[in-house]
Amino acid sequence: MKILIAEDDLKISRLLVLELEYEGYETTVCHDGMEAVQAVEQNRFDLLLLDVMLPKLSGLEILRRFRKNDRTTPVIMLTAKADVTDKVSGLDSGANDYITKPFENEELLARIRVQLRKSKQEDTESESMLTLADVVVYPERHEVYRNDQLIELTAKEFRLLVYLLENQGHVLTRDQLLQHVWGYDYIGDTNVTDVYIRYLRKKIDHNASVSLIHTVRGVGYVMKVVKP
Repeated sequence: MKILIAEDDLKISRLLVLELEYEGYETTVCHDGMEAVQAVEQNRFDLLLLDVMLPKLSGLEILRRFRKNDRTTPVIMLTAKADVTDKVSGLDSGANDYITKPFENEELLARIRVQLRKSKQEDTESESMLTLADVVVYPERHEVYRNDQLIELTAKEFRLLVYLLENQGHVLTRDQLLQHVWGYDYIGDTNVTDVYIRYLRKKIDHNASVSLIHTVRGVGYVMKVVKP
């Protein structure tokens, strides 16, 4: 996990680096606002720690600029001000949390963990997936599970499975499968789809209580749950 620290107080920034790196985080330190803006433009961070009172550009202005392009990365504001108006201004500008100096390191670390957990949960919830019965496929991660067990597939097997799941309940002809998975200019054995369907069945339906890949004789294949 990479964390940006924008803090002009050298003593505080050093302490933050020591604490965060001890906890296993990677850190990048900026001592003024313009340096911080350049850092977030050139790198991706999992969380930002922004001091409100920075030279050249305030933490609030960094936050406003950052939120124009990134609305999801968590931001915690650090401030010596306990004024409610300043806190409201930061939260309204897109800060996820606010902590007032001086603070206990344990409290800051706990707040960081909370924000990173929330961010990870939101990423997981927004991730696309395909499901049928107890089969779950994550296209972006190239992962397939059946009954919570990870199944290893080749690139072609994975693409074939995704296409079947995207069209679950609909019969796909061998030509459709061939064109989608191997391409329109494929030159080779036209029975390759049958071969790969056999491979998939061994990995997806083998030892499963319910078979999901079905043959429609003379037409092609369909992926669905057949009720007894």
